[in-house]
Amino acid sequence: MITGELKSKVDRVWDAFWSGGISNPLEVMEQITYLLFIRRLDELQTIKDRMTNRGIPDTSPFFTSEQQDLRWKNFKDVEPAQMYQTVAEKVFPYLRALGGEDSTYSHHMKDARFTIPTPNLLSKVVLLLEGIPMRDKDAKGDLYEYMLGKIASAGQNGQFRTPRHIIQLMVEMMEPNPRDEICDPACGTAGFLVNASEYMQRVHRDDLFEAENQRHFNNSMFHGFDFDSTMLRIGSMNMLMHGVESPDIRYRDSLSQSAGEETDRYSLILANPPFAGSLDYETTSSDLLRVIKTKKTELLFLTLFLKLLKPGGRAAVIVPDGVLFGSTKAHKELRRMLVEEQKLDAVVKLPSGVFKPYAGVSTAILFFTKTDSGGTDEVWFYDVQADGFSLDDKRNPLLAEDRLGTGVTGLTAEEHAKNNLPDVLARWKRRTTDERDRARTEQSFCVPKSDIAAQGYDLFLNRYKEIVHKEVLTRPPLEILDDLERLNKEIEAGTAKLKEGLA
Repeated sequence: MITGELKSKVDRVWDAFWSGGISNPLEVMEQITYLLFIRRLDELQTIKDRMTNRGIPDTSPFFTSEQQDLRWKNFKDVEPAQMYQTVAEKVFPYLRALGGEDSTYSHHMKDARFTIPTPNLLSKVVLLLEGIPMRDKDAKGDLYEYMLGKIASAGQNGQFRTPRHIIQLMVEMMEPNPRDEICDPACGTAGFLVNASEYMQRVHRDDLFEAENQRHFNNSMFHGFDFDSTMLRIGSMNMLMHGVESPDIRYRDSLSQSAGEETDRYSLILANPPFAGSLDYETTSSDLLRVIKTKKTELLFLTLFLKLLKPGGRAAVIVPDGVLFGSTKAHKELRRMLVEEQKLDAVVKLPSGVFKPYAGVSTAILFFTKTDSGGTDEVWFYDVQADGFSLDDKRNPLLAEDRLGTGVTGLTAEEHAKNNLPDVLARWKRRTTDERDRARTEQSFCVPKSDIAAQGYDLFLNRYKEIVHKEVLTRPPLEILDDLERLNKEIEAGTAKLKEGLA
């Protein structure tokens, strides 16, 4: 986690952007991203320079001898007016022309625009970034996560942000491995891919020392699509800040473009796709409409995920509750496909306040495996009632920081009532053993496929959950009425005595 001192620096610069006339938090993030990128290029060039000094020639330098004034280390210490002129008139044109370099970042930087309004503001931002130990990937990642969090707290622009602890839960349950190809077809700021990369670096650290695994990790493990160029730039830099050198983050309108070249390609999909709208048939990929004819984006995305996954591939995706019990032909058919033709592993119901203050919609996480030959035996359900934070618009933490998230052990019953996530993860791992013996009155339980089919493939947890009603013994009505009559007589007698005393 970044320190309070660093947070206050970022906060001051953020405030300076707003007072300087840049009120869009995405634009603030974008400008900082550009500067982080130019600093990263300078770090890479420094490594190349050291190799040159050892006799290894640099055949493709980022900066030629005539471009030395564009390097971070050379413009960061000049006076603000000169720095501003260099960055505006030389550095950004250089970034836009960097498309010849075959990397994700240079591709997304071709449309870079410099919008920082004053030399003093630029100088403040550069000074802030210079004071951060960027060689430490954890520090870079924490800085970027903190800034992304500021976007989320800034208003409607934060709606694309999935809470980090929910992402972490999904990644921990899926357990990515060094051979996976991981995809998020609606990646936004790449939160799912970043968390998957952190899991890999933590759990499979030794495996990543192997050259082939390291190459796969940096170049072909992570794939993200979006049709917002700003999101692509921010998502790409987010991955870079977390130690992934060249992820496949690219422009793609996932529901409109044909998925032909991507079919049966990925082994793991992690996603929270947009599900607040519908598309016209004319603008929707015919590949998807051939499978299921619908205008609902949430159903189209699920259909897309099944096409993108290779046989044996797994998915963990957030869906609105309507997907679980919707009564249209498309809703029912998609659920039937998941249960009968694929392997539906689990339905984890989330509390309705998870996405507040931006949305109060009720959601669930679907876990399934693509088999194209069925395989659903029993479906595991978990009713998450608390995720560690208040379920109102403030979303304040309910426990100390070290008792939040999934990686906590030894929670008391009182703490579990405020944070169910560690229990979700622990019981998920036992879903094929003792979890099958739990009664449907419990917080988690399993339901046989035959029961689900009998309910028309309804996947809403409350359809199967059993509630034990406590028997409450009440007195006979006539006895209660007799007591009321007696009390009324006592009140009348008391009132009459009080009147006598006042006469």
